[in-house]
Amino acid sequence: MTMIRTTIATISALLLLALPARAADDGIAAPTLRANVTVTSDVVRVGDLIDNAGSAALIPVYRSPDLGTTGALPVAQVLGVLRAKQVIGVMTGDIREVQVTRLARTLANKDLENAVAFALERRFGLGDAANIAVTFDRGVSDMRLDASNTGALLPVATRYDARGGRFDIAFEIGNDNNPTPTKLRLTGTAIETVEVAVLTRDIDRADMLKSSDISLERRPKAEVTGEPASRDRSVGMQLRRPMRAGTPIRVADIVKPDFVQRDQAVTIIYQVPGLYLTTRGKAVESGAEGDTVSVLNLQSKRTLTGVVTGRGQITVQGASASVPIAPAVEQTSSLKRDEAPAPIDTAAIVRSLVVPPASPAQVAQAQIPQVRASQAPAKSE
Repeated sequence: MTMIRTTIATISALLLLALPARAADDGIAAPTLRANVTVTSDVVRVGDLIDNAGSAALIPVYRSPDLGTTGALPVAQVLGVLRAKQVIGVMTGDIREVQVTRLARTLANKDLENAVAFALERRFGLGDAANIAVTFDRGVSDMRLDASNTGALLPVATRYDARGGRFDIAFEIGNDNNPTPTKLRLTGTAIETVEVAVLTRDIDRADMLKSSDISLERRPKAEVTGEPASRDRSVGMQLRRPMRAGTPIRVADIVKPDFVQRDQAVTIIYQVPGLYLTTRGKAVESGAEGDTVSVLNLQSKRTLTGVVTGRGQITVQGASASVPIAPAVEQTSSLKRDEAPAPIDTAAIVRSLVVPPASPAQVAQAQIPQVRASQAPAKSE
């Protein structure tokens, strides 16, 4: 009797699936095939393939594609598999194949590198995570996990060898479908790097660095002794010694360019308010822009002190030219308020710069009174 009842129930179910139009009239939705299917587990079930599958929804029918991939199933093949599972009368419409996509959580290689760098940040003598370069063993690339692994990568065990830069870190990832987290182990090397300006060509000592001579690269910190020079700081400077292409530049390697070389012919500029004079000179010493150097005035043969203000240009300011300056007049009651100060003796300044000083012999000769030629001869007695 039980067998007869089971047979009748099965026939009734098949009749319902075989008569979708009548089922619709009775208020029961007909099973309908889906053109695009998304799954998260490792098997495809009847309920994934068709809508309104009823009690047959949990029956597995296919193995899912690989994580993060999509597979195609011909409709005829799908219907054959469904019929084998006693699911018939499925409406297909104009669908010719079913696309099945298995969802996954993708951990990009960069995400894994960042996870390792943050696990090592400010530990074992390392600095910020942004400056830690990570290389995995066996060339780890993007990694795909089941979509249920939605938790963050949490380091639970970290080992690092500072001498060789080797790391071995175990991570755990929370799983929505399993109380036990997914475990992940990563190994490789991690070293701290610095961004440094690097020469793009061989540079001589006298060459001024241009923007095209410098590129920015990240180098292991251990390879750059001293403070690395930035690109902005290096452009327009000179090297203390010749250096080859590919060499990182340190702050200690660069100096301001010499705008004036020793024994170089230069232009001396004498400048005070209302007066601007130029003359020829010879640099007594080398100097960069802003340096104070000595310069010989070729006309007056005087050695002056000035500031390098350009290439081959030394500016002498006011008293630096050893020009006598009248002492300031102390204001007293005998000085009239409307009395104007004495004007600058421009001629004296020019003479001090251009006219050479008198020699001691000339000074002595000027002090001896000249004997007149009209003196009368002495009378004889």
